[in-house]
Amino acid sequence: MKSAIQKAFVLVLLSGFSLGLFSYTDPGERYFAIVKNLDIFATLFKEVNTYYVDEVNPNELMKVGIDAMLASLDPYTNYIPEDQIEDFRTMTTGQYGGIGAIIGNRNGVNTVLMPYKGFPAHEQGLRIGDVIEKVDGINVKEKSTEDISKLLKGQANTDITLTIRRYGVEKPMQVKFKREHIRVENVPYSGMITQDIGLIKLSDFTPGAGNEVRKALEKLKEEGAEKIVLDLRDNPGGLLSEAVNVSNVFIPKGSEVVSTKGKVVQWNKTYHALDKPADTEIPLVVLTSSRSASAAEIVAGVIQDYDRGVLVGSRTFGKGLVQATRPLTYNSQLKVTTAKYYIPSGRCIQAIDYSHRNEDGSVGKVADSLKVQFLTKRGRPVYDGGGINPDIEVDKGVLAPISVSLLSKGFIFDYATEYQFKNQEIPGVKEFEVTGQEYAKFINWLADKEYDYTTEVEEKINELEESAKKEKSYDNIRPQIEALRNNFAHNKKEDLKEFGDEIKALLKQEIVSRYFLQDGLMQASFEHDENIKEAVEVLNAPQDYAAYLQGK
Repeated sequence: MKSAIQKAFVLVLLSGFSLGLFSYTDPGERYFAIVKNLDIFATLFKEVNTYYVDEVNPNELMKVGIDAMLASLDPYTNYIPEDQIEDFRTMTTGQYGGIGAIIGNRNGVNTVLMPYKGFPAHEQGLRIGDVIEKVDGINVKEKSTEDISKLLKGQANTDITLTIRRYGVEKPMQVKFKREHIRVENVPYSGMITQDIGLIKLSDFTPGAGNEVRKALEKLKEEGAEKIVLDLRDNPGGLLSEAVNVSNVFIPKGSEVVSTKGKVVQWNKTYHALDKPADTEIPLVVLTSSRSASAAEIVAGVIQDYDRGVLVGSRTFGKGLVQATRPLTYNSQLKVTTAKYYIPSGRCIQAIDYSHRNEDGSVGKVADSLKVQFLTKRGRPVYDGGGINPDIEVDKGVLAPISVSLLSKGFIFDYATEYQFKNQEIPGVKEFEVTGQEYAKFINWLADKEYDYTTEVEEKINELEESAKKEKSYDNIRPQIEALRNNFAHNKKEDLKEFGDEIKALLKQEIVSRYFLQDGLMQASFEHDENIKEAVEVLNAPQDYAAYLQGK
């Protein structure tokens, strides 16, 4: 006989399935299958908990089971237990109680990476590069970044004390803060690239995104902007309603933005621009990357479908699924995919195979036979199959191996920290340069540092050697392999010279971030950002801009 707990377990779970039962041709058969499998699951869970050789944590075991079950559906349907609800709210609202700083682990040390301007961390003088040793007296040297973040967050107006170690200061310092409501802005930067081209960086789609873009556009036009670059690169998306609001900034009131279609017909909906636009004529370029996803793809797709602007960059992520949160028992929640969304041309940008992607997260190649052609407002052909293809594709810049090594080992970061200690101020971002003399100092500073690396050619030679050994032909070609290795062996001194301009650009970005925070980091990137260069070029060529929008 089944226990009362088992019966209750089955009944509770069954109650959550009633919504979808009647969409099948044989509800009775479907209902029996659900009852049967839930009964098996409850029985299995009881037997494992009773007889497994080691003690089992019921919460952990159930979480693993739920996660595995949901993972078989799609990557975005997730179970959110009670202890993760606050993190989920922070992600969807952009708000939390804390000090306002990004922290991260650099070479095993928990370090301040960026204080947000105007919040407690910045106001109390916390600097990039400060090492966090204690939070309210709790030693955090061995704790993860996630654990430290939880300690830093709390109710607004509560006190918190950090013990930090700062470069150039002999003893640890104590810094006291009062937590505040922290709201991370959707538009972390807006400013002028040239005298008449403004840039708006949109990093999220939490509440207020549309209003922030609208205000940023108005401000830039007051500063002389006659053309706009909307940067959606690496934007992971967010609220569907804010995708509508951001699109509405550039397209007429009443225009269709996106429609959703799913199994629950009553939830299907078409969203239109509800407000008066800010500007439907200003020349516009939208920057995209392989990590521009969801709401960011809606905006990029809408701009392309209405021929409202030119897209520059890389094909977007390919996430055309809509999620809704459903309350569960014990304050937990389910984030479940309920529909797919379709942009004005009629295409769905969901990747055909969203479970297999390239290493950088981008959509793999989709066979032409699987793509369906759609048309923009002016009749340009566009395709589904995964993400939004830009009108102008820009090759992804690849850093030299020596630059990657210096970044990954934290030497560029550490040098900037020391530079700030020795220099109280610097000129403005545009005026500041890493001179040849300063670069020579950096090279000398590296003299006792270990930053060896392997070039791509050297990796291929190593692979050739391993293959030859497996095939037992190594002894025969060993002289040739050694000759290749000697010919292509990298020379760090030569690489520092050959890739000096690239390394100096990285140094500049890191140094100016110490004085001008996110604004400085963004402005310093303009000069060497190939996507921005391409955007400026097309905006400064009206005939080319018009030709792209006409499909020529």
